[in-house]
Amino acid sequence: MSSNNQIDGQFQKPPDILEANSIAEIQNTLAYLSDQEAIVTNRLNSLIASQKDLSRELGRLDVLRAHIGTQVATTRSISNGMLSGAASTAKRISSAVKRLDLEQSRVKATLEVVEQVTELKACVLGVTGSMGAPQDWETAAVYLSRASKIPKDIINGRFAEETVPTAEVPDPPSVTLGAAAESLCGLFIREFEKAAKEGDGTKVTRFFKLFPLIGKSDVGLDIYGRYVCQGVASRARANLHAGTGAGQRKDSFFYANALTKLFEHIAQIVEGHGGLVERHYGAGKMVKVIERLQKEADVQGGIILDTWADERYIDRKLTDIKSYAFSFLVQSFLSAQRTTAGAPPLNTPAHRDGAGGNRSSEDEGVDMKEIDGLLSEAGIMLGRWSLYSRFLASKCRDRQPEESDGVTLSLPSAISDSNLSKKVTDRLINPFNAMTTFFFRRSVEKSFQLDEPPADLSLGGSSSQSNPPYITSAVDDVMYIVNKVLQRSLATSQCAVVSNVIPTVGRVLGSDFVGMIQRKMRDECYPKAAVQGAPPPEDKIVAFLVLINNLDVATDYTRRIVQSRLESASSAGPTNEEGGPSVPLAELFPFENDAVFVENALKTMESSFAGKTSELIGDGIQVAFNQIIKPRLRPILTEAFRDIDYLLREEDLAERSRNSDDDGDRDTAVDEDIVKRRFEQGWDNLIKPLNRILTERNFDKLLSTTASYLSRVLEKRIWAYYGRVNELGAVRLERDIAGVVGTVIRGGRYGIREVFMKCTQICLVMNMEEDEWDELKAPSEGGEGEIHWKLSADEKNRARAMVRDGR
Repeated sequence: MSSNNQIDGQFQKPPDILEANSIAEIQNTLAYLSDQEAIVTNRLNSLIASQKDLSRELGRLDVLRAHIGTQVATTRSISNGMLSGAASTAKRISSAVKRLDLEQSRVKATLEVVEQVTELKACVLGVTGSMGAPQDWETAAVYLSRASKIPKDIINGRFAEETVPTAEVPDPPSVTLGAAAESLCGLFIREFEKAAKEGDGTKVTRFFKLFPLIGKSDVGLDIYGRYVCQGVASRARANLHAGTGAGQRKDSFFYANALTKLFEHIAQIVEGHGGLVERHYGAGKMVKVIERLQKEADVQGGIILDTWADERYIDRKLTDIKSYAFSFLVQSFLSAQRTTAGAPPLNTPAHRDGAGGNRSSEDEGVDMKEIDGLLSEAGIMLGRWSLYSRFLASKCRDRQPEESDGVTLSLPSAISDSNLSKKVTDRLINPFNAMTTFFFRRSVEKSFQLDEPPADLSLGGSSSQSNPPYITSAVDDVMYIVNKVLQRSLATSQCAVVSNVIPTVGRVLGSDFVGMIQRKMRDECYPKAAVQGAPPPEDKIVAFLVLINNLDVATDYTRRIVQSRLESASSAGPTNEEGGPSVPLAELFPFENDAVFVENALKTMESSFAGKTSELIGDGIQVAFNQIIKPRLRPILTEAFRDIDYLLREEDLAERSRNSDDDGDRDTAVDEDIVKRRFEQGWDNLIKPLNRILTERNFDKLLSTTASYLSRVLEKRIWAYYGRVNELGAVRLERDIAGVVGTVIRGGRYGIREVFMKCTQICLVMNMEEDEWDELKAPSEGGEGEIHWKLSADEKNRARAMVRDGR
């Protein structure tokens, strides 16, 4: 009770006796005060009880304080009496040691200076002595090299200037050494040039190695660069002079070989002499020689390219191809209404052989064989330039191994900013791009001019002389040129070429190649019936199907060509047009992200072309279905279900079956497979010729389109039997529908069965037992179990009502 009051008292206002209004309130107030008194009393008793323990602990603290005071006094006496002397002694010893260290360091420094001055004096005397009567240049150079390792402040110091000079060598050491270095440098230059003129390679190497020893590395590298450049220049002139004979410069690869020899000579110098330069001049010094060699390459390579452009009349060729009108392609794209009445078609032999003086003049104005030869020679030169650039880039990177790890190869500025690089762009890359564009587009035009369809191809049973796939000759011709153009362009290893050629190839394929086929499909081979209700002419159908094959095969060829360029080279990998293994893009384009750029360009070209052909194939398939298949499909289906009655009685069925067996007549409505046999006969007559001509992919697309349409027609026919089917008829109807579907999907094309799912499900619901039907509806008013239903709930009820109403 008191504890409760205590708790309440902490949170409630204590009662006031003065505010009491009744005896009960006075008693409550007194009770509260009694509880408070008890609480205070208990607390006081507790404090009194604990006072004894507190006094005991305080006494223990007093005793410990007395002991600690004694220890403090003892410690102070020891510190003042015993350790102060030791501390003073240690301080004196430490100061003495520091003074000794200082004196010792000064002595060592003095000895080092004396030794260096002694070494300097020995070097000065050795240089002057070696350059005297003995004329020992190697020894003199070694003494200068030793002197170069002495600090400059020692050489120029007053102590050396007073100690080193002697009566024989009175000049200060800096003057003596400088004069000796200059004298030796002049001597070495003369001897080097003399040895170079005499062709004495041993002496050239001997004096070349001495320049770094006398501190004249820049001079040595400069005269060495001039020396090797003289060799490069003389060799290049000799190569060009060798082609002055009759007909030699007319060789299609003369200038390519000359440029190749120039690059090979420079590469041999860098590879063969790089070790000597690095060993005697230091790491990275070969870069200076490479820069000097590149300047000579700019001159000699520029001469070769300029001569090539002049001798091959490149500017005139570029003017000719720019003025070429591509008349055949342009005329082919004109509207059919604008062609002259009675004029032969553009792709006929009459037009090709023609009468065409315009055509002849254009062919004479631009010789395709000559353009092809120029492209081959320019491609070789560009490839050699790329190989040369890649070699020098790797050599410049190898001179800095600490920076080469994990860093992509980059073109040195000595190459990228060189005059030869600009000349390559102006004389090779730009003409190569322009001529490649013309060559490819003219090849496409020529392919369609000479285009020939497969021989003896018809819808009948006679086989063509050619083998499937049945395509016109233009596809093989154009795809061969695509492969050739891409191979030649990639072999240049030039992003500036690839970035122009690959999009151009894709653009010409998408516009001219696909456009020509589209025009033929629309204007020349459109399978339209000449008379209303009659089938289209057979030759039009065959030509139209072959054109659709052209698109499919061309897409596949393009995919394979691009894929062969993207795959890595291996012993069993893809091969180039020369039969050797294809080189991976990463090796052809090693600089930075060039390989990724080329790969994306190839993929973009393939996808763009595939997109255009796929769209046109889809349109062609739809035309083939609408004009060839659709008009004949309904009659086939009507004939298949002709005179078929699905209101059957068992006794009638048995009697007719006996009569049929006696007569041996199976072509009646009693024949269980008559619908399947009729449909199969009409289907095969319609589809098999198309299957024989079309490629597999095109036929699958056509069959898929046909099956989709047939499923809708078949579904309407099934619904049309509403009220005219009994239980026996429903079984037969399901069997007939299954026979039609089985005929369509024959040959393993089971994926097409999906489009007939509604038809088969209608028949399934019609033939369900009552308990199966009840189970189907039970779970959720159309519970589907494991069947993926295409029918809605209303359609299921309608299908079920067909048999019930027809009973």
